[in-house]
Amino acid sequence: MLSMRQKRGLLSTLVAKTTADQREKLHYYLELIGLGGKLKEKAGALSHGEKQWLEIGMLLIQEPELLLLDEPAAGMTDSETEKTGELLHRISDRQTVVVVEHDMEFVRRYAKQVTVMHEGTVLREGTMEEIQNDDKVAEVYLGRRVERHD
Repeated sequence: MLSMRQKRGLLSTLVAKTTADQREKLHYYLELIGLGGKLKEKAGALSHGEKQWLEIGMLLIQEPELLLLDEPAAGMTDSETEKTGELLHRISDRQTVVVVEHDMEFVRRYAKQVTVMHEGTVLREGTMEEIQNDDKVAEVYLGRRVERHD
């Protein structure tokens, strides 16, 4: 509720009452992030993955046009990582999601488009398959020229 768009003044915070629309919106986002059954839980009692999903939900409830996430699956179990990837896919159907991620398996499984950066500029952009087969990416990140014998 604290993350929801609302007036933030001292008086409005002290006398704020939750409307039916706000409660409906809260329940919608809790279901979306997979925490619908944890409404009464304290954030500190949630697992690492659940805390990450809560943070994502706190961003989503503000209805941003662009969601920027830095390594959202770091430290998660395999099942939490899978759930996070699926969640990001659902979110990306409605808004732009940019994820900075170094776990290439996560990128391979969930990225719709991959952008490879090098020294602050875009080196290549495309599908994961295109990126994996790109000679320039291999040269920069593997430190060697790739010789093709077609």
